[in-house]
Amino acid sequence: MINKQKFDLEDRLIAFAVLIIKITESLNNTKAGNHIAGQLVRSGTSPALQYGEAQSAESRNDFIHKLKILLKELRESLVALKIIK
Repeated sequence: MINKQKFDLEDRLIAFAVLIIKITESLNNTKAGNHIAGQLVRSGTSPALQYGEAQSAESRNDFIHKLKILLKELRESLVALKIIK
C-alpha cells in the first residue's frame, strides 16, 4: 500500500503564518527591521486567513480568484524573506 501523506493546505498555511510571526519578532528594532517586519507579517499571515475565506467562495471562479490573491501574498512573502536573508 502506498504511504499517503495528509495534505491539509489550511494547516500548512497556519504553520507558515506562525513561522512568519517568529521570524518577524526576531528582526532588529530598527527603521528597516520594523518596516520589513510589518510588510512580512501582513503578507505572511494573510494567506491562512484568505484560505478560510476561499472555503466560502460563492462560485468556482470566486474560489479561484481568492486563491490567486493568496498566491500573490505568498510571493510577496518570499521576496521579503529573500531581503531578510
